Amino acid sequence: MLDAALKALSQMFSQPMRAILWKSVGLALVLVVVAAIGLQRLLSWFAGSGEVWAEQMLGPGFHTPIEILAWIVSIAAGLGIVFGAVFLMPAITSLVASVFVDDVADHVEREHYPAERAGQALPVGRAVIEGSKTALLTILVYLIALPFVFIAGAGFIAFFVATAWLLGREYFELAAMRFRSVEDAKLMRKQHAATVFTAGLFIAAFVSIPIVNLATPVFGMAFMVHMHKRLSGPRPELIQPARKSSVPV
Repeated sequence: MLDAALKALSQMFSQPMRAILWKSVGLALVLVVVAAIGLQRLLSWFAGSGEVWAEQMLGPGFHTPIEILAWIVSIAAGLGIVFGAVFLMPAITSLVASVFVDDVADHVEREHYPAERAGQALPVGRAVIEGSKTALLTILVYLIALPFVFIAGAGFIAFFVATAWLLGREYFELAAMRFRSVEDAKLMRKQHAATVFTAGLFIAAFVSIPIVNLATPVFGMAFMVHMHKRLSGPRPELIQPARKSSVPV
């Protein structure tokens, strides 16, 4: 598993993969900015409406305290944008991964498994659906775990474990779906649930590093291509037949 992670890391910066890496980072960055702006607008709207409502309820004599409170909420909203960007990063990388799954997998398979049959490209719709489902599930799980952040850091552990499970699950299934039906890919993931979760811990560690985590889709996909190959074992139907020599004997 460590060898697979090191191979994924080393290939990320290779010449063929570099263009995919920059496109992946660019798309993730755009989505982060859009999410941060949306969150800021939402919090600002709540802060403004709350200030007006409180003053109407309490009367003009409370104008100054309410204004100070609104100022504090505005600062909290600013901090919330940073937290929100970190909070949403695993969900964002899930969406980005669904766009570049085949580009990354093709390069990994050509470089490390040239003797085996290449996987079939996933339909864009299917890949995006899987990425969107994981993104929405990630947000839901994080919202459930959020209250535990204030209990001796239990929330952060819950976030890390949830990220490992969710991203490990998605990246492995995307890699497996290039060779198997959707049902078979999900079944294989369940059969190797412990291994896939452990591999997901590597991706969770990667996505927890600021700035570097923008490259999570490339690392995660390359890593899980290796993991799928290793868990599949020798499969004769995937070996390309040897080419006959054109030189007469």
